[in-house]
Amino acid sequence: MKSKIKITYCSKCRWLLRSAWMAQELLTTFQDELDEVSLAPGKSGIFEISVNNEIVWTFKEMRKFPEIKELKQIVRNKVAPGKTLGHSDTNTLPEGDSCPV
Repeated sequence: MKSKIKITYCSKCRWLLRSAWMAQELLTTFQDELDEVSLAPGKSGIFEISVNNEIVWTFKEMRKFPEIKELKQIVRNKVAPGKTLGHSDTNTLPEGDSCPV
């Protein structure tokens, strides 16, 4: 069974283009694992992403939009845990930051 992703975005905030870009990235990366990616206009600053009806990202809680690399890792962990994401799997730190481990 293939998975379904829903991106709900605030139309008044004009987040449609960001949502469409994320949908395109997910459809390209997970073409064999996804049945659909839907875009749903909403209100009041909403930006939520759900995988199979489970919310995996909400702007109000996270206080930011997901980086595409971060979003792909979240989706991969839900729909295709064994799938490699190539360069999106590497953990890179901003220059000057050190690894805490």
